[in-house]
Amino acid sequence: MRASLVAILVLAFTAWAANVRLYLNDGGYQLVREYQVQADRVRFYSVERSEWEEVPLDLVDLKRTEAEAASRKAESEKTAQALRAEDKVESDLRNEASSIPQAPGVYWIEGGKTKVLKQAETTLRTDKARSILQRISPLPTTSGKGTVEIDGAHSASVFTDQAPEFYIQLSETERFGFARLTPKGTARIASFLAFAPVTKDVEQTPDMIPTLQLQLDDGLYKIWPKDPLAPGEYAVVQYSGNKVDIQVWDFAVKQGLRP
Repeated sequence: MRASLVAILVLAFTAWAANVRLYLNDGGYQLVREYQVQADRVRFYSVERSEWEEVPLDLVDLKRTEAEAASRKAESEKTAQALRAEDKVESDLRNEASSIPQAPGVYWIEGGKTKVLKQAETTLRTDKARSILQRISPLPTTSGKGTVEIDGAHSASVFTDQAPEFYIQLSETERFGFARLTPKGTARIASFLAFAPVTKDVEQTPDMIPTLQLQLDDGLYKIWPKDPLAPGEYAVVQYSGNKVDIQVWDFAVKQGLRP
């Protein structure tokens, strides 16, 4: 469908460029499909009257006519080239999208093969003081805090590319992006939590990193960091922000581990 549209637009621009203004020395012009200089006459096909006509050569501003014809042709070729380039980009993106499984998850392409980034198992850890307050009173007067953590100090998925590109197939419409993981002994914190004392609402705040995103399909996005990542522990995350529902796909960025 897109290829057909591009072909139609290219033909339209070609037809537009084919129509030339045959300028006259008195400042007027004839809109013509083509023209021929024959001795002391100029023979042209009139777009307005759809027939061949002639006019004396000394009445025609040939220099201006030729300059505009060349300009229109160049503009038409430039536009057609841009349309073809745009169509190629969209075709390449469609091919990318078709290589990503439809199952929710995070993927990347390496050596022309699609690979799966393993989802991390997370643990919810809450403030002990808050837990005691909850047992004493159903309406605590102080807010509590917690964290969502991943066991292990380092991810098993290691990249040396400081601007890794991932594809995320969302399980539902939620926030997503790159998060920086915070070291905590033999674990890594994926998100900080803050619980309201009365309503028990939760605010979820992973340490998000600026990213660039491109939607490839319904629920499918290509995502990469806006700036190169420094060596460290990171994750692709999906979360709602107002409940403990974060999904984490962890990875590490290190240097010199892969050729």
